[in-house]
Amino acid sequence: MATASPRRRRNARAAKHAERAAPLQENERPVRPGFEGGRFAPFTDAQLDHLNRATLDVLADIGLANAIPSCIDRVVAAGGELTDAGRLRFPKALVEDTLAHCMRNVVLHARDPQHDLNLSGSRVHFGTAGAAVHMVDIENDHYRDTTLLDLYDLARLVDTLDNVHFFQRPVVARDMIDNRDLDINSLYACLAGTTKHIGVSFTDPDYAREALEMLHKVAGSEAKWRERPFVSQSNCFVVPPLRFAEDACKCLEVSIEGGMPVLLLSAGQAGATSPASLAGSVVQATAECLAGLVYVNLVKRGAPAVFGTWPFVSDLRTGAMTGGSGEQAILAAGVAQMGRYYGLSCGTAAGMSDAKLPDAQAGYEKGAAISLAAHAGANMVYETCGMYGSLLGCSFEGMVIDNDMLGAINRTVRGIEVSDETIGIETIREVTSGAQHYLGSDQTMSLMQSHYIYPEIGDRTSPKEWGELGKPKLLDVARKKLHATLSSHYPQHLSPELDAQIRAEHTIHLDTALMTVSDRWTTEN
Repeated sequence: MATASPRRRRNARAAKHAERAAPLQENERPVRPGFEGGRFAPFTDAQLDHLNRATLDVLADIGLANAIPSCIDRVVAAGGELTDAGRLRFPKALVEDTLAHCMRNVVLHARDPQHDLNLSGSRVHFGTAGAAVHMVDIENDHYRDTTLLDLYDLARLVDTLDNVHFFQRPVVARDMIDNRDLDINSLYACLAGTTKHIGVSFTDPDYAREALEMLHKVAGSEAKWRERPFVSQSNCFVVPPLRFAEDACKCLEVSIEGGMPVLLLSAGQAGATSPASLAGSVVQATAECLAGLVYVNLVKRGAPAVFGTWPFVSDLRTGAMTGGSGEQAILAAGVAQMGRYYGLSCGTAAGMSDAKLPDAQAGYEKGAAISLAAHAGANMVYETCGMYGSLLGCSFEGMVIDNDMLGAINRTVRGIEVSDETIGIETIREVTSGAQHYLGSDQTMSLMQSHYIYPEIGDRTSPKEWGELGKPKLLDVARKKLHATLSSHYPQHLSPELDAQIRAEHTIHLDTALMTVSDRWTTEN
């Protein structure tokens, strides 16, 4: 029998390599946004019913304090009650009516439609968030103040990370002069850096209105903005336990009326601003966010809102926040399950390591917490990458490392497809009667890209190969990848004409020269 020549074999191998190197179609990628979670359930059905009853009792009997007049008027007109002590109570019928008519299956748009987020069912998406006030200087083991340029660089880094699906502001630009400059310039830096869905915050309703004016320009008109709002407001409308935040509520109303989706964010800290009992912490967070959902729908019925139960945890020995604890991980999963119980588009926080640097502690804390939240079916998992020091620090290198981790976790969310084709009995028959291994089988070759994910910077070499390569360390590889990305990816998401118009009408502090080629990333820091 004739055999293929060495040259033909080399050409065939080259063709296979080229085929595997070609970009995959979206539906052929091993991981992508929106896989269905929900296989992990920390609560039984009976426990969910019990938590729901307790939540409704808290809203009806205790209520929330410090509501602003417009909120009080709306809730009382809808059947609520303002007590002599100034607490606003939400009767069961009002909450249930809201749940019957609120928007479900929220879609968070992006400027690039390929990054739209479908928050239906238990579809899972990973992203950033936070308000870190320090950048982690890995080489010097040092935390330095964050800047507006850091925020822009983080946005354009996330713009390139496949497994980070949305960009909510992860750092506070501490070089901004006042809150107006902070709000407007944070929005600008995010818009300039990425076309993924963006989340920002506002400190004053007037700044929210100015931000909407900018967004109308970027969208092309107010009508186009309202058709596809690509920025959401992260709104801490409550100050736990069970008090409204007055300025945040004013910003909430402006955003709803302006067509901006909102993340209703309750961030109590178990043992400090929410009960030390984990079940009690779930109930308080759920009650606060249900009150927010009622409020949103009384401003505008059916307005898009993400049910943002973000219960945090205290180290009860010191009272300090712990973002990487086992309690934090199971709480995130628990509130995700509560969101699914109500059929709401929901989000929670997971991945806020207590470690100060990207290290083994950070790895196990992040992996456990994000996996549980994802498998519990949280539609939006925030804080998933780059966050250290219990949310005080953000790391560029950490974001690169965590992108690999998120891809691996997302592969577990995808699960294992079972069909006659994926089982492949005929493949088993052929291999066992012939080659005795599956490495060259048609099934292996067809699945190696569509069903298997490979790390970008993670090391899978043998110890011998690793030694021959100079024993590279993960942080060094991440730093090299980081500098290669940020020294070359200078997106033009705002055209020169649009950028000039924005700068003419808004006070923008980000230096245009630093938004192109900069010495900051051309050589390693």
